[in-house]
Amino acid sequence: MGANVNEENEFSDDQSTASATAQPAPTADSSTVFSPELLNIYYSRLFPYQLLHSWLSYDASSNFTPGSSKVASSTSSVLARREFSTTISIDGEEIYKRYQSFSTQSDLASAIRKQCPLKIDIGAVFNYPPKDHKSLPPGKLQPVERELVFDIDLTDYDPIRNCGCSGASICGKCWKFMIMAMEVMDRGLREDFNFKHLAWVYSGRRGVHCWVCDEGARNLSNEARGAVASYFEVTLASDKNKNAHIPHPLHPMLKRAHKILEPHFISSIITEDSHGLLATQASWTKLLLTLPDSAKPVTLELEQKWRSPQSTSSPEEKWTELKAALMSFIGKSGNPKAPKNMSNTDRLRIEHWPIETVFKYTYPRLDINVSKGMNHLLKSPFCVHPKTGRVCVPIEMENVRAFDPLTVPTLPQLMRELDEYEERNKNESNENIMYDWQKTSLRVAFENFDKLFLQPLLKDVRKSQLKERREESERRAAVVGDF
Repeated sequence: MGANVNEENEFSDDQSTASATAQPAPTADSSTVFSPELLNIYYSRLFPYQLLHSWLSYDASSNFTPGSSKVASSTSSVLARREFSTTISIDGEEIYKRYQSFSTQSDLASAIRKQCPLKIDIGAVFNYPPKDHKSLPPGKLQPVERELVFDIDLTDYDPIRNCGCSGASICGKCWKFMIMAMEVMDRGLREDFNFKHLAWVYSGRRGVHCWVCDEGARNLSNEARGAVASYFEVTLASDKNKNAHIPHPLHPMLKRAHKILEPHFISSIITEDSHGLLATQASWTKLLLTLPDSAKPVTLELEQKWRSPQSTSSPEEKWTELKAALMSFIGKSGNPKAPKNMSNTDRLRIEHWPIETVFKYTYPRLDINVSKGMNHLLKSPFCVHPKTGRVCVPIEMENVRAFDPLTVPTLPQLMRELDEYEERNKNESNENIMYDWQKTSLRVAFENFDKLFLQPLLKDVRKSQLKERREESERRAAVVGDF
C-alpha cells in the first residue's frame, strides 16, 4: 500500500506508540524479526539519540561523551533547521510525514518515541525551521546545507549477479559488490576531493549509504554535487549497451579503481566459488564472445585450448592467459605476427577490454540522483529495516571486508541480549554502562562510530568555530579601531 503524506509536525496523544520510559525487553519470538512491540522497545531503550544529536547538530558544545548519560539540552541552530521525515503506520496504513524539526535532543527523542516510526529519513538544513513551513510565504523555505550523500543498492547489480540472488535477496557472494564499491568510493572521495569525514552505513537490507560530512561538502551547490557524483560515473558495457567504452587515455581515478578492483574480480567474480565467470565452459565461452570482433582469432584459439581435456588451468590462470593473449595479439608484447593493418581504434578496444570487463563486474553502480539534490531525503543511520529487523549500523572502513550484513543484529536478537545481560548482572552495577545499547552487540558499531567518525568530525567543527569567532572579533576590533 502506498504511503500517504502528512505534513503536520505533531501527533495527537492517542497516536503515541512508544513510551519514553525504559521498558523490559519482551520475550522475542525467533520467527518474528520486526513488530511494533519490538520497535517500541528499540526506540525506548536502544536508539542512540545522543549520537544522532551530536552528529546532526554540528555543535562541538553538544559533543557526545562516551560514559556520560547526560542528555544534551542545548539548542542547536543547525539541528533546529534540519528536516526529519518519518513513516508511521496507523491502522495498517503508512503515513509519510515531512517537514518535522526539533530544537533539542529531548524534543527529537520524545517525538521518535511517541511516533515509533517504521522509518526515519534525514533531509537538508533549511533557512528556517521546516516545522514552520506553513507559516512562511511560498518558496521562502529553502535548503542551505546538506551532507553529500551516496546510495548504492544491490538491485542495480542484478544483471551481473550469478549467485542466485536478485531483487532484495543477498548473500555473502553478492555482498562483495558493496565492499568493492565502498573501497573505490572511499579512496576517491578522500584522495581526489580531500574529504575526511565519511560515514558509511548499512541500509539494513541490500545496500549502503555514504554521508560526506566535511563543511565543504555540506555547503556544495546542487550543481557541484552533481559534478562530484558524475566524476565517479562510468558507462558500463551491458547486453543492452555493448558499445560502451571507457575513455582513452585512462583517467588516474579509473587507473586507481582498476588497481583496487582487479584483485576483487579475480577472487570474487571469476572463480567457481564466487560468480563463476571463468569457472565453466559455458561461462568462459560467454565471456570470450564479448571480445571485440577484431580479436576473434584470440577467441577461437583460447576456446579450443580450454575445451581440451588436457586443459587444467584455473579461472585465475585463464584470466592471466587471456590478458596475455590479447596483449600479444596487438603487438604489446613484441609479437612480430601482430596484424599490421589493425586500426588504432581496434587496438585500443582490445587493449581496454580487460579493464572494461573488470569494471563491468565490479565498478560502483551509483544512484546519482540521490547525490545531486541538496533536498533529497536519505534513511537515517540507526533505523531498523522493517523487512529484515536489522539495524542500520555504521560500517568501519578499516574492517570493511569483514563486515557481514547477515550477522547484523536483529530486533529479536537485541531483546535476547538485553535479557541475558541483565540476568547475568542483576546483582551488580557497571559504571561503564551508561546506555542500554552498550549491553548488546550494537556496542562495537556505535562506539566505533563515535570514536572513528564523530569525535574527529567534532574536533574539526570546534576548530572551525574558534576560527570564526576569532575572525569575527578581529572584524569588530577593526570597526571600532580597537587593535
